[in-house]
Amino acid sequence: MPAVEGTIDLSAPLRSADLHRAAAPVSVVVDASVRDRVERGRGFLRDVRQEERPVYGATTGFGALVGFGALVGFAGREGEADQCDNTLAHLGAGQGPDLAHDVSRAAILVRTWSLAQGASGVSAHVVDGLAAMFTTTFVPAIPRYGSVGASGDLIPLAYAAQALRGRGQAYLGDSRMPAAEALRHAGLTPLTLDGRDALALVNGTSLTTAATALALDSVRTSHRALQGLTCLLVDLLGCDPGFLHPRLLGAYGHPGAIDVADGMRKTLAGTLPAGTRPLQEPYSIRCSPQLLGAAEDALRYVDGVVAADLSSVSDNPLLFPDDDLVVHGGNFFGQPAAFAADVLAMVTAQLGNLAERQLDLLVDPARNGGLPPMLAAGPGRQHGMQGVQLATTAFVAEIRRAAVPASVQSLPTNLHNQDVVPFGTQAALRAYDMAELLRLLCGSLAVGLRQAAHVGARRPTASGCAALLDTLVEAIPAVDPDRALDADVRKAAELLTATLPR
Repeated sequence: MPAVEGTIDLSAPLRSADLHRAAAPVSVVVDASVRDRVERGRGFLRDVRQEERPVYGATTGFGALVGFGALVGFAGREGEADQCDNTLAHLGAGQGPDLAHDVSRAAILVRTWSLAQGASGVSAHVVDGLAAMFTTTFVPAIPRYGSVGASGDLIPLAYAAQALRGRGQAYLGDSRMPAAEALRHAGLTPLTLDGRDALALVNGTSLTTAATALALDSVRTSHRALQGLTCLLVDLLGCDPGFLHPRLLGAYGHPGAIDVADGMRKTLAGTLPAGTRPLQEPYSIRCSPQLLGAAEDALRYVDGVVAADLSSVSDNPLLFPDDDLVVHGGNFFGQPAAFAADVLAMVTAQLGNLAERQLDLLVDPARNGGLPPMLAAGPGRQHGMQGVQLATTAFVAEIRRAAVPASVQSLPTNLHNQDVVPFGTQAALRAYDMAELLRLLCGSLAVGLRQAAHVGARRPTASGCAALLDTLVEAIPAVDPDRALDADVRKAAELLTATLPR
């Protein structure tokens, strides 16, 4: 059995850190308070059904087939197991590669937390079964394409539900196999679901929320990294840090820029200008606090959306036993995360532009203070950073191509039952992919800064910058002679994640 480290308590607020922890085996705790509210919600659902009050998905068909026109309604199937199949079978229409394991497990954790609030009317054993999954390396195989992010992430979450029932495919660790086999090897019991259980598992935007949260954390890490790397670039080249003056940024007035500049001044404390640079640096240096500050302001907006989504009950209908209410509505509509993920994509694109332009400045002898072209130790015989710069150009192009907003691409579907949709799932998964490219751009710039120190850049005069350079030098050998740098770029990116303060 895999080692289980730490706990996630479903009675506590869900945090993005919990989503990261869920990528590996972790104990998800269903305490007495959680069990009580889940069972109360379930009991209230039984009472409502005995009173023959309509409950979508429990007494009806689904989507457009809940009814057609003003006069005709379609009932669901009579048997509970049949009603479960009625919910899930038709949603097996996804396509494309499987989602990354951390995204899939994070999405299931978000779904588990929502169901554990007791407003969905699910069986207690469903929450128990979901919690048990996290102590293992079981991961449902979920295809990437098929969700419009309205009525929940129906198709991807249906694949998760089916795998937990022992149908379809799943992973145990890195091995892909039939889900029933993966459950057996993991020591898990297949979930048994009725119609309400099945609908509650799929009728929320948990995948959209999870992917947005993971992307946000990655972009925030790269944002911090770029602040430190920009400072190191300034010190290595001997630039005057006057562009960070507090009076200047105070007059600018934007909170993010003021805070970013304050942090950069602390990193550059003690730096001595070389006196050989132009009066005004290129925008990739001089305007960096304004760019990084605007990114900070935008990321704070995304922070708020993700925090709200992680504490949201995303389902339809919701049950409120204390008020004798069954409320049908649209809490499964992922528009907030769709907007937030699109903002995240725009931030990622501009941060990627900054990293690529700073690397371009660094390898250009006309602008880098006379360092050799491409930072090659022996130009002509060696090529230094030439291959890395070519790759960063491709990364930026890919990021730009992907940055087209998804949240405004609404298309009607489902016999116009879903006549507006947010496409938050596309926005979130796209932001997750872009965040990884940004991380590699930061790693590429870090390797370039390390190489600049090898080919003649001065020793940093600020202690904060010197410490960052020393960390890079210790981990990344100089490029002399040429070698493949793909692994070094990845190593530098990981180092920045581990080294820079949060």
